Amino acid sequence: MLSVQQLAIGQTATIIGFRDASAYVARLQSLGLVRGTQFEVVRTAPLGDPIELKLRGFRLAIRAKEADCLLIATEEPSTSFHPRTSN
Repeated sequence: MLSVQQLAIGQTATIIGFRDASAYVARLQSLGLVRGTQFEVVRTAPLGDPIELKLRGFRLAIRAKEADCLLIATEEPSTSFHPRTSN
């Protein structure tokens, strides 16, 4: 499963859960990072920490270690392949 740190800038993902039930998870949930929330990676600092996310009409910068508590799912680009059939 991907982590937030592995997402490319501009890539979107959806929160599907949390790795633990720490106090920091409760804080992230109070900021709007709840199950089902879609977010976009806006940018990262030069060394990859913190990571800026855009969600629910605002931007949030969180540390990479704290972002690791999020379980996320990404939508894979559609790669529909329809081979031509020859008669």
